Formats: sequence, C-alpha cells, structure tokens
Amino acid sequence: MKYTPGTTVIKLLLAICILGSSFSAIAQRQLSGRVVDSLGKAIPGATVADKKTKRYAVTKEDGSFTIAVGNNSVITVSSVGYASRDVRVGGSDRIEISLGQASAALNEVVVTALGVKREKRNLTYSTQQLSGEEIAKTREPNLVNAMAGKIAGVQVQSSSGTAGASSRIVIRGNSSPTQDNQALFVVDGIPINNDETGNGGGNAAGSGVNRVIDIDPATIESINVLKGAAATALYGSSGARGVVLITTKSGGAEKKPLFTVSSDLSFEKPLLPERQWTYGQGNGGVFADGNTVKTSASWGPRMDTLKINGKPAPTYDPYDFFRTGVTTNSAVSASGGNGISSYFVSYSYYDQQSIMPGNDFKRHSFFAKFNTKMGPVVNSTFQLGYSNSTQDRLPEGASNGPLFVVLVQPISWNPYPVLDSAGNMRLYRGSRNAPLWDLSNIKNNAVVNRFLPVYTMNITPASWLTITERIGADIYTEQNKYYENPQPAISLPGKVVDNNTTFRQFNNDLIINGTKSFGRFNINLLLGNNILSKYSQVINLTGNGLTVSDFYNLSAGGSISSTEGHYLQRKVGFYAQANIEYNRMLNLSLTGRYDGSSVLSTEHDFYPYGSAAASFIFSELLKGDIKNTLSFGKVRFSAATVGNDGVQPYSLSTPYIQAARTTNEGTYNYPFENQPGFLLSNTLGNPNLRNERLDEYEGGLELRFLHDRISFEGSYFYRKSHDGIIPGVSISNATGYSGTTVNTASIQNKGVELLLSATPVKLRDFSWDLTLNFTKINNKVLALYPGITQLGRIIVGQPYNVFYGTRYKRTNGQLLIDANGLPVVDDQQGIVGNATPDWLAGLENTVRYKQFALSFFFDIKKGGDVENDVESAAFFYGTAKVTQNRGPLVIPGISEVDGKANTVAVNAQTYWQSRQFESSIQDGTYIKLRNVTLSYNVKPSALTRTPFKSAMVLLSGRNLWIYSPHFTGADPEVSSYGSGNSVQSVYAFSTPTSRSFNVSLKLSF
Repeated sequence: MKYTPGTTVIKLLLAICILGSSFSAIAQRQLSGRVVDSLGKAIPGATVADKKTKRYAVTKEDGSFTIAVGNNSVITVSSVGYASRDVRVGGSDRIEISLGQASAALNEVVVTALGVKREKRNLTYSTQQLSGEEIAKTREPNLVNAMAGKIAGVQVQSSSGTAGASSRIVIRGNSSPTQDNQALFVVDGIPINNDETGNGGGNAAGSGVNRVIDIDPATIESINVLKGAAATALYGSSGARGVVLITTKSGGAEKKPLFTVSSDLSFEKPLLPERQWTYGQGNGGVFADGNTVKTSASWGPRMDTLKINGKPAPTYDPYDFFRTGVTTNSAVSASGGNGISSYFVSYSYYDQQSIMPGNDFKRHSFFAKFNTKMGPVVNSTFQLGYSNSTQDRLPEGASNGPLFVVLVQPISWNPYPVLDSAGNMRLYRGSRNAPLWDLSNIKNNAVVNRFLPVYTMNITPASWLTITERIGADIYTEQNKYYENPQPAISLPGKVVDNNTTFRQFNNDLIINGTKSFGRFNINLLLGNNILSKYSQVINLTGNGLTVSDFYNLSAGGSISSTEGHYLQRKVGFYAQANIEYNRMLNLSLTGRYDGSSVLSTEHDFYPYGSAAASFIFSELLKGDIKNTLSFGKVRFSAATVGNDGVQPYSLSTPYIQAARTTNEGTYNYPFENQPGFLLSNTLGNPNLRNERLDEYEGGLELRFLHDRISFEGSYFYRKSHDGIIPGVSISNATGYSGTTVNTASIQNKGVELLLSATPVKLRDFSWDLTLNFTKINNKVLALYPGITQLGRIIVGQPYNVFYGTRYKRTNGQLLIDANGLPVVDDQQGIVGNATPDWLAGLENTVRYKQFALSFFFDIKKGGDVENDVESAAFFYGTAKVTQNRGPLVIPGISEVDGKANTVAVNAQTYWQSRQFESSIQDGTYIKLRNVTLSYNVKPSALTRTPFKSAMVLLSGRNLWIYSPHFTGADPEVSSYGSGNSVQSVYAFSTPTSRSFNVSLKLSF
C-alpha cells in the first residue's frame, strides 16, 4: 500500500476519537427512569436535568426518560404544577422519581394568554377557571349559558328560550358605545368568531345564534376567563373586551384505547307569563265572538256569566299552543397513546325540539386531536373541529310570528279550525297571523357548516427555551332560507329570502418563550408575532309577492331584489412579555404590543399599548402558627392601556350603495327595468379614524386559610375608554351627508369582584364544598360627540343602556293626576329605567357522600330593569293579570286640580289602555335555582368483572325555581332581539324560558 501523509492523519484522528469515547464511556453512563406523581400516574413533559453538565431530557407520554449522567451526578426533576426535586444518582441505571404537590391550590396551573401555562400563585392579574366537568353538568348546549353566574365580573344574558338562541357575555361592563362589547373567544390559542348570525336580511325577527354554540362542551378540558387589560394585552385589539380561553381535551398515555359513551335525555316545560283568566273577548264588557265582530281586546264579559247559544261559553287556553320540549344528546369518544403519540377523537349529536312548535336545533360535532413527538426537541399537535348545525324557528318579537298573538289571545277564542270554508285563515282580530296558520305557512331554516383546524409545533432546543409556531383557521358557511305564504285575510303578499354568509379567519402566531433561573431570580421572556386575516361575504336575495303557491323558490317572487357585501380586514402584531420572579415572593410582569390594523387611517394604523403588573406573596414571610392559619397571601396591582380597532371595514371611505326608487306602490331597489343604479352612501367616510383606547387600573388580594380549606380573592378595577368609535353620528346636511364615523366617545367602568371558596366539611366519606362569587359594576357614559348628548339608550352622564321614553309627571315623587283621574303625561321624554344590575352573585354547593354527589347552583341578580313589551301590550288588550280588577280605579297621586290626594275614579279599561312607555319598565331582580345535579359514580371494584372502567348516572334539573318579585313575565333574563348593544333587557314576545329535567348515563371501557 502506498504511503500518504493524509492517510496517516486520518488514522490518528480516528484513534483519538475512539480513545476519547472510551474515556467518556468510563466517566458517564445512561440513566433511564420514569417520573410519576404521588398516585403513580405518569407525568409527561417533565424536565430531567443534570445540575453539573447541564444535559437534560424531557419525559415522554408514559413519563419515561433517558439521560447521560456521571456516577455522582445530581439531577433536578421539575414540571409545571409540581414541586421540583433534586435526586442524587446512585449505582443503579434505572430510577423512578415521584413528584408531589405541596398544595394543589398553590401550585394550580392555569392557561393564560397565547395558551402559555403558568402557576396561578405567580399571576399578577385576576383570572378564574372552570373545569370541563363544571361546564358539562349544566347540560347547556351553548357555552356562554354554561358560564352564567359562575364567574365574578362576568355578566351573561340569554336572549330567549328558543332552541339555539344567542347569548351575550360581557366582562367588566360595556366599554364601547356602539361596537361589539362581548368577550373574545380563543380555542387552543386560536381566536374564533362569536358573531350573532341568522337574524338579518329580511328573515325571521328575533334573536339569532351566537356562533360559539358550534363548540361541543364535551370536548372541553377547561375554560379560563381573563378579565382585565393586564391579562389580555397580548391578544391585541380584540382582547380589550376580555378573553375566554377554551382548552380542549387531549389523548392519554394509555396504550389501549379508552372509549367513553354518554347519552342524555331531557324534557322541558315552558315558564309562561302571568295573565288574567276571567274575562273574554270584547270591549266595555260587551262580548265579541271574533268571527262576526273582530277585536284584539279582552275587555269583554266574565267567562262564568257568558253564554253562547244558550250554553255556558267554553274557555280555551292559549298556552296549549306550546308543547313539551324533548332534548337528546349522545356522544362517543376515544383516547389513547404511547410514549411518542397520543390522540383524542369525539363525535356527538345534539337534538333539541323546543317547547315552541316549529323551533328545533340539531348539531353534529366531530373533534380530533393528534399529538406526536417528532424527535427529542420537536412536538406537534394537529386538531380539527367540525360541526354541522340546523335551526328551524319562527319569527319572534313584534312580527307576524305566532307569539305576538299567543301571549295576548282571548280565552274565549277557539283557534280551531285554522281555515274558514273559503280556505282563508281564521283569526279573532283584523291583523296578524293566526299562530296555528304560522306553523304550516312560515318557515326559517338555517344550516351552518364550520371548520376549526389548528396546527401547533413546539421546538425545545434547550430545557429553558421553547419556540412555538401555531396556525389556525375559523371557516364557516351559513345558508338561511325564509319563506312566508301569502294570506289575503291580512293582505300578506308572501316572500322568499335566501341569505348566505361565508366567513374565513386565519391566525398565525410565532412565539419564543424562555425561562431561566439566576440564583433567587426566575425570569421568563416571551416574544412573538401575530398575523390575522378576516374575510366575510353576505349575499341576500329576496323575492316579494309569491305567485306560485307552495313553491318556495326565488323564481316564484313577483319582484326580486338582491344585496351583496364583502368585508376584508387584516391585522399584524408584535408583542413581548417579561415575567420576573424573586425568591418565590415578588413578581413583576411587563407586557408590550404594537399592532397594525387595515381598518384605521394610514397615519394611525399602527399603535402601541402595554401593561405593568406586580404581586407580593407576603405569606412567604410568615412562620409558625400564623403560617398554618394563613397558608397563602398575595397582593397585586396592575396598570394597562390596550387598543381596540372597533370599526367596520371601509369606514375610511364613502362607498357607493344600491339605489332605490320610491313610487306610490312602495320602494323598489335597483336594478329597475334592467337598469342598475348606485348612489354614494349618506354616511361620510372618515379617513382619520384611529384606535379606541382603554386604560385600566386593578388591585387585588388573594388569601388561603387552613391549608386551603378557605380561599378568598378580591379585585377592584377602574377602566376608562377614550376615542370611542361611533358610526353614523349626525352632521350638517349642508355637507351633503347625514352622518359620519368619529373617535369621540368615553365610557367609565369601575367595580368590585369577590370570590370565596370553602370546604366546611371534609371527612373520609363525606365532604361539602361551596363557592360564592359577587360582582358590582358601576358604569357611566362620559362623552359622545360635541353637541350630542344622546344616542338612543346611551346618554351622557348616565349608566350605559338606560331606558328613555314617555313618562308621567310627578310632584314630590308622587304621580300628578288630572281632572279625569288619569296620570298626567310629561311633555318631555326622559329616563325611565336602567338595564345595568346593581350587583350579581352566584352560589354553588357540592355535597359528596361516598359515590354520590349533589350540587345546586343559585344565580342572583339585584336590579337591572327590563322593558316588558308583553305586559305593555297585555295592558291594552286586557290580558295582563293586573287588569283582572275591572272596577273603577282611584290612582294614588296628587291632583293637579287642587294639589290634594286624588279621589277621582277612572274606568279600568280607560286607565290600562292609556298606559305609557314608563309602565312597561319592570325591575329585573331575580334569584334562580339554575342547576341541580345528583350523580352516582359506580365503584371501580364493582366493575372488575365487566368490560367497563367507569360508569356514572346523573339526574339534573335546570331553572327549577325562579323568584322575580317585580317581573310579570316568567324569567327576566331575556333580550328578545338578540345580543346587540341597543336591544338588551327587552322582553318582546320571544319563546319563553323552560324548566328542564335531565337523565344522563356515561360509560368508559
């Protein structure tokens, strides 16, 4: 072989490497093991680090790890939520390490902004968490309703008892004068849409559906609510209203699949408004039969004296129109995994047949999550949520829907037969539809398909550093079809409406998160970038005047009109957060974000904001008996400024809109005779729009006593909005426009949030837990626009959303009565009510005895007025319960004639039919026994010879008792026209709330 210097060098290097490896092998060895909790359950994701060499390993799904160590090495084992532990390596190559929790409460891990997990003890702001179990036991299909009354600082309001009806959630009060005030929903780090859909474009009146209803509660692991600006600043503009973080379930470490099946069955009975059952149809005590003489009034004779054809007149119950509601919910899931991958798959079918005929809601939900380790430093998760929902409902409110008639129908009227001999609709009055006719001749159907894909990749190049790339989307389509047949009896021409909505939202976050310890300091630094794109398209086609019976196609319309809208909005954000902990006692959190929004002017499209927060865990200084009594104490303070681009796209410019031609026969949109037409909008665009700004200050105190048997958390906050965006503010017609969009509003909110938890009894087989939350928020409108002090129900100097309208004159607080004995109507309209509650509270008790658990939850609201339009109409028609006294009435008050107490009597019908807007405002105070649940978990030992691992039977009831002393409807928690700002607390002929009873069975195998 020929000698070459290069060959010799290569051989020498190989020999050195082999020798070095031999020495290394002698100095080090491979240690394998497993990390478990105190119950022996594997802890995945724990960090095992050699304190000397800094080498580390991360445990797999089964808790196993392998790491190179020296003979005398000391390894540190740590995991979020567990007490860290140092272990000296002995002579064995195999080890099992158990991590304990000194206090489950103190080491509680919660999900914070961007999905980052942190120990609750180190948080510098207020947050409250609900488990998936708490959500599931409410048996609510809508997540928003499942949170009602359970979280301090949060107000939830249902719109109606309609199956699939929308609900509204507001955190710490309304801060925007006209834009969306509801909280942002985030699923596994991805913001999702919660708009109310299905109630526009000429279809059925009433509330629509808030889109969070597409989320299956059975797939939820936990819900965490971030309340203040310091907690939500990382979420950009949308987070200014508070954030609801939803964490979905994941697979387990079991190698064999774990299957879970559950089935629910419930029955609902309507809770109906009070009414009089004594007098029949007519006026002035004279009977009207509704056939030869028609009237909407029930001021006729007493039914017990009325005879028809010589026979006692029968009484008909208008409430027979309602039915017993039936709801079923079936779900099946599978989960499992191994040391590398895990999975969770779920399917459910929810079917609600409402108490209201013609109202049903059905939802198919599919969810899958797959997690896998793609090497020692890369972990990825892909998940997909899909739902298909169908809702059928009839119009509500002051419309041609059935409820406007049913709730004030005379008890002397027989609704059968529905049609007369000529085939026309029968009705006792000269307008409106007959309720039973509606069931066959009006239909509103909405079909929604929604996809929620999320892909997350976590790269951990070092034990202290994680890089996360997360991309997700929210995509749904809604097809809404509405039709009503023509009806000559009330000159109804009939129409068909097709309303189609397409929504797409894409979100991407790149996050770098590092945590390092330096002596007594523990420092966490987070950097990130966010890109958000939102697009929606709405197409509406309306065919008026149906020309072909029973053919509900647009081509059957006598005239066809259409509208189309496209909306695109983009945002980009850069954010950073630093969390500094000293000696497990002092915490400082600094947050900054710089956002850019496409809907703002080019001079103001980028805007900065941020927060500073600190906490002091003073219990770390306590010792001895004091420490045993007060196991944890913390004070916290924060100041934050967040931005909000709450304006619709294209508000910077003045768009062209579809023109219309008005004739003696009505108004017709272009195109007219094949000629299109467009005009500039009457609302002038404002090219100088900038972001709204919200400043907030918060202080809090957290205490835990007697080893967490008692815990308390209290917060006080003050927030003030600036540069609030108001679209359509009136301007001088000399400009050629009627209004424009401005940045001038300001609203103030301040309040107190209290949360108290306790375990009064804790024995081996028996325990009692209770939780009480309390919220008091005062808000005030500080400014709107120069020269404007009122926008509908929003008035400067008053709380947000007062009731304003016709009222009565008073003297020294008493009604002023005229010479005829009637209250004097004020010439000037004024404030007659306030929709904002004085305070809110919730009380939950859970009692456990062996395998049994009983929980009951009271939801309480003090104050907060409601506009009861049903009662107002019932005054006039004579069906309200108070009208049962038909004798002459002497109205308490001061006579304007002589200044003395009124003694002049007035005819009852005259009095009640002269009632003004003020009379429809009622105090909405209530106490609800919202949920009662009794469950039994079968002992695992009783299942050893069965294929099942667990079994549970559950009985529950909802709205079992409602106490509302000042409200004549059944349930004052209502907003019949949906979740919009201006229609809150209006009760107007919507589907009543129901009382439900549920039985559930859940098995795992």
